[in-house]
Amino acid sequence: MKQTRAATTALVTAVALAGLAAAPALAATAPTVTPAAAAIPAASAPAAQKHADRGALLSVTPLGELDRGEVAAFVAKGGVEADAQLVRYGLAAYRLTYRTVTPQGAPTTATGLFVLPKGLPKSGDRRLPIVSDTHGTMVHRDYAPSVGDDFGRLSPYLYASTGRAVAAPDYLGLGQGPGLHPYMDTKSAVTATVDMLRASRQAAKQLGRALNGDVYATGFSQGGQVAMAVGRELARGAGSTGGDRHFRLKALAPVAGPYDLSGTEIPALYDGRVNPMSGLFYTSYFLTAQNRIHPLYKDPAEVFRQPYAKVVEQLFDTRHTEEDVVKNLPGSVKELLTPAFYEEMRHPSGALLKAIEANDGTCDWKPRVPVRLHTSSGDTDVPIGNARTCAADLADNGLKAPVVDQGEVDHFGAFKKSIPQIARWFVALGR
Repeated sequence: MKQTRAATTALVTAVALAGLAAAPALAATAPTVTPAAAAIPAASAPAAQKHADRGALLSVTPLGELDRGEVAAFVAKGGVEADAQLVRYGLAAYRLTYRTVTPQGAPTTATGLFVLPKGLPKSGDRRLPIVSDTHGTMVHRDYAPSVGDDFGRLSPYLYASTGRAVAAPDYLGLGQGPGLHPYMDTKSAVTATVDMLRASRQAAKQLGRALNGDVYATGFSQGGQVAMAVGRELARGAGSTGGDRHFRLKALAPVAGPYDLSGTEIPALYDGRVNPMSGLFYTSYFLTAQNRIHPLYKDPAEVFRQPYAKVVEQLFDTRHTEEDVVKNLPGSVKELLTPAFYEEMRHPSGALLKAIEANDGTCDWKPRVPVRLHTSSGDTDVPIGNARTCAADLADNGLKAPVVDQGEVDHFGAFKKSIPQIARWFVALGR
């Protein structure tokens, strides 16, 4: 089942979920692109390596091309102000299918959006830097960047139009990857993202281009937190995800990431800083996904009140939309959870504490590259305290990172204001 973005936006606006995966209805107004051609098979690997090669490219599917004017129109329809200094080139978009691993380390596949700029000046064997762009919360698999043709491509297209390659993973269980999405599982989001970079290097070569190994990491919301963790992994040489020292982290610019679940995000559910509908959405998604990784319950009724316990897991099967979720759940976290588990969320212990701690600490390291933390004081999905805590963690490790406050705009407003600033900053750093 696929729902149009326009319908989702209307619903989400009505229930104050604008900061989730919803976005302006770009699908109806985006320029026509070249019909996708058949997938180009990747170079075959020896049979013995097929299940061992993390990031091995399986296929490249052309998704279409935009010229410079069409990119400018697409970005403008998304409500992003980007001048001709940023939108400099056209682009070609592709879906990559590649090998990666599950949260348990078993072989699986994932998909992602790979974008190359078109019309670059001729300069011999010019190699491209790459932007790693990790997306925010999405519940329907068809909203992911390599499948959905609107919000999920807004920032990748903007960054590509500045003259960089872009790798935007769908994550596990979204796009055309198998299984369910392990929402807010930082470890598997990192492996899917780093493996997408590896697959992108192979795809670029197959498409007659080359990457120079420089990585500029960014992401929004869930993807902001992922970007910080990916930066840490690249700074280590991607050692814990299979050993790949080809990539060099050059800069980090996440937007509105939930870096501090235990100290900021979860307490904000209880003191009003997170609006009730967004809190309900994130909490139900987080608990059902984390239960598959850090078992929190044997029966949903141990955590969720009836009648919601009967349906909540099915709502996050990657085939339901935000509208489906909202209309089948109550109006707040307190109405959703049993009294006992509502209090457990206030004072986590056991498996719940383990799940939260596994996804905190993404800022507790020392980047040796410039970092900017974009956010907004008006955000009622991921309060600005997350960015301030991240900045404090970085400072404790010896790096001062500015918190870029976009003012009294909401979660998605922070995204729209931040991405042209980030694009301009990445260009300036790369000169």
